[in-house]
Amino acid sequence: MQFWMSEQINMNWEVKDNIKRGQKGLFPVSSMTPNPTANEFVPKGGSTSRLSSVSQSSMSAFSQALFSHPSMGSPAAAGLAPGMSLSAGSSPLHSPKITPHTSPAPRRRSHTPNPANYMVPTSASASVANAVSQPPSTGQVIQKETVGGTTYFYTDTTPAPLTGMVFPNYHIYHPAAPHVAYMQPKANAPSFFMADELRQELINRHLITMAQVDQADIPAVPAEVDSYHSLFPLEPLPPPNRIQKTSNFGYITSCYKAVNSKDDLPYCLRRIHGFRLVNTKCMVLVDMWKKIQHSNIVTLREVFTTKAFGEHSLVFAYDFHAGGETMMSRHFNDPSADAYFTKRKWGQHDGPLPRQHAGLLPESLIWAYIVQLSSALRTIHTAGLACRVMDPTKILVTGKTRLRVNCVGIFDVLTFDNSQNNPLALMAQFQQTDLISLGKVVLALACNSLSGIQRENLQKAMELVTINYSSDLKNLILYLLTDQNRLRSVNDIMPMIGARFYTQLDAAQMRNDVIEEDLAKEVQNGRLFRLLAKLGTINERPEFQKDPTWSETGDRYLLKLFRDHLFHQVTEAGTPWIDLSHIISCLNKLDAGVPEKISLISRDEKSVLVVTYSDLKRCFENTFQELIAAANGQL
Repeated sequence: MQFWMSEQINMNWEVKDNIKRGQKGLFPVSSMTPNPTANEFVPKGGSTSRLSSVSQSSMSAFSQALFSHPSMGSPAAAGLAPGMSLSAGSSPLHSPKITPHTSPAPRRRSHTPNPANYMVPTSASASVANAVSQPPSTGQVIQKETVGGTTYFYTDTTPAPLTGMVFPNYHIYHPAAPHVAYMQPKANAPSFFMADELRQELINRHLITMAQVDQADIPAVPAEVDSYHSLFPLEPLPPPNRIQKTSNFGYITSCYKAVNSKDDLPYCLRRIHGFRLVNTKCMVLVDMWKKIQHSNIVTLREVFTTKAFGEHSLVFAYDFHAGGETMMSRHFNDPSADAYFTKRKWGQHDGPLPRQHAGLLPESLIWAYIVQLSSALRTIHTAGLACRVMDPTKILVTGKTRLRVNCVGIFDVLTFDNSQNNPLALMAQFQQTDLISLGKVVLALACNSLSGIQRENLQKAMELVTINYSSDLKNLILYLLTDQNRLRSVNDIMPMIGARFYTQLDAAQMRNDVIEEDLAKEVQNGRLFRLLAKLGTINERPEFQKDPTWSETGDRYLLKLFRDHLFHQVTEAGTPWIDLSHIISCLNKLDAGVPEKISLISRDEKSVLVVTYSDLKRCFENTFQELIAAANGQL
């Protein structure tokens, strides 16, 4: 459609820099009134509402060693001190020695970083009525401004504009930075909107976050559990008559997304069916887990007991990461991947050996996983705890390569021994088991099959690793899976990872550059949306101050005709003319208040009004301020 194809047209008109008027935000308003913020259009309150499918499979294979040990001051300001003011006349509301909250100095101190600090001249003092300069040797200017009948003097420490340098006084759609433009995977990526892949991923996350259940169809899900409501099952619910326990934790478990009524944020609830907590000494370990904040660990928020499900249950509340899937479902869900390790009849030859990029995972991806998992283990072990859930069914994958260790702390509560005086006595042993489990996860990833970690398939698995991957990866697997005569640490594998840490850091920073570039596009789009939202509050208002003709008279009539000029253009044949570049260009000219003239034609085509965008901007600002004053009860 012409509407979408026109986004490729260059647009050069943007909004004026609001710093000129000493205002915050992106709303163009008059210089003598406070600038309305975006929350004027956001309803008070409201709640926001993670899909982490944790499959039920055995993790006993990830807890035993596979190999035995084979013997291996700020500068002083001139003039008046910052924050002080000299009143032109005594005021009963404000002391001359205390700067009121509306004085110029505090308002300027609360601004975003001054572009002058980055060699960009500003016009912050352009709106000041009078400026008295000190001798050039001081390099500072004492400004004078009158606000509400009171005159204030303050020191302007803004660097002077650089001679010969001209900067735009309006926001612009800048082109992509070269280091980002040359890394774009698609040459036809959208110019003014975020990448379609990122947009779709965010939409899917929002969709999952807001998902709800129909209580009539799933009555087994309670409406409220403790302080959580809007429960949504994240994995198939176990049948009500199920007797056998899962091999993960030794209890039947289920997982829900729920919203906490205290902060209106979504969380993941892991329910342990039929568990009765008889001793609260284990809460010491829970408190230790709650203090761990790491980018590769799903944070534990709280643990509580409930009877809301009709029986005693123990519930663990974790952060909710929408769109996450387990490593099991991402990489080990293909039965054909086990063909190389499947037992064959006598005399039958083995199938062809899998190769990288043809059935096996690329080594760079495996190292990316190793860096993240070892980083999570390092943080956990440093805190004096043990992971105990290093298993593909308990590792979440979000996005393409982001890993998070899930369900931490559950084993510590379920297997807590009340007879132990020191709850941390066995942590050193559990930490050694974590390293063995990490080695099995890496070996399974290298073989792209869980069959590779079975004891009878170890020789085949290591041959496969030796042929397809580097010696560093093979040595790391052997080190983690081999029993040692000493206590090992996760730090021991750092030399094996080596310079691959730099590769992961570089990839993360490049990803950050791409996302920042997409964010820069949406900054301008958000500004135009707020402009349209303000315009929509003015046009076609049925009544204002008991005047039904308010929107059809005065400045409002010009804005109505401008709305027709913006959206209701037609071709010579009378068909709708839809052009996105026309809409965006006109909005940017309005926001900047350019002196360009346009012709506004009435709907009956009997009158033509020739006005400039600066005139329309003045009408727009005055009208919106009138609405704001009425909304605040000032009229």
